[in-house]
Amino acid sequence: MTGSPDDPRRNGQDPLIHFTGVTKTYDMGKEQIHALQGINLVIMPNEYISIMGPSGSGKSTLMNIIGCLDTPTAGRYEFEGELVCDVTSETVTRMDDDALAGIRNRKIGFVFQTFNLLARTSALRNVELPLVYAGVSRKDRAVRARRALDQVGLADRVDHKPSELSGGQKQRVAIARAMVTSPAIILADEPTGNLDSTTSREIMALLDQIHAEGNTIILVTHEPDIAAHAHRIITILDGQVDRDEQTGLGKTA
Repeated sequence: MTGSPDDPRRNGQDPLIHFTGVTKTYDMGKEQIHALQGINLVIMPNEYISIMGPSGSGKSTLMNIIGCLDTPTAGRYEFEGELVCDVTSETVTRMDDDALAGIRNRKIGFVFQTFNLLARTSALRNVELPLVYAGVSRKDRAVRARRALDQVGLADRVDHKPSELSGGQKQRVAIARAMVTSPAIILADEPTGNLDSTTSREIMALLDQIHAEGNTIILVTHEPDIAAHAHRIITILDGQVDRDEQTGLGKTA
């Protein structure tokens, strides 16, 4: 359950993500596309959530706003109690670009369907990249990146470039990169979309393990068997929350 937008706390905890009336509209020439229409949503720390919906439902727009890659046209978004933006008909209050970049780099780890790895760079350097932006020293970057690669089972692939890795190994590098800053949340957009069924199961087992270690995971998928790994499934339809259900795998928040 999402909980009341007026009282987002659960079991004495403050929410990680709190949307109130979030709307996103795109102007496409003379036409307006209403991608999100008044989303109220509460996400607590350590939840494991799948976002589902048909093509054009608004699930990717929702993911982009959660990840601070896009901003609402209207509504309020709070991340760890901080106001990211609050847009009404009278006023617009938003974090500045530096603050948004700080959230993206330090608080959110991204995992993409296409891996988004630098082709001419080793696995180690790919994983180090968020730490470069965070200003971490070269020595500490290497230590933390090696530790992250070890956690995803790639301790023996640190010097390999993406062209020398399988699809599953590339996604493990991407997951290590997402984890290396110890983020508050991992956002995975169709993380198994380019993988065969066996490799997909391996990647989902890894994400299950990462969640069991106390991490918050939100994944976008159109595949019911992938969504079934989550403890809560949110279905988006026509820019609105159509269903929000606990799967029974985890504790009810």
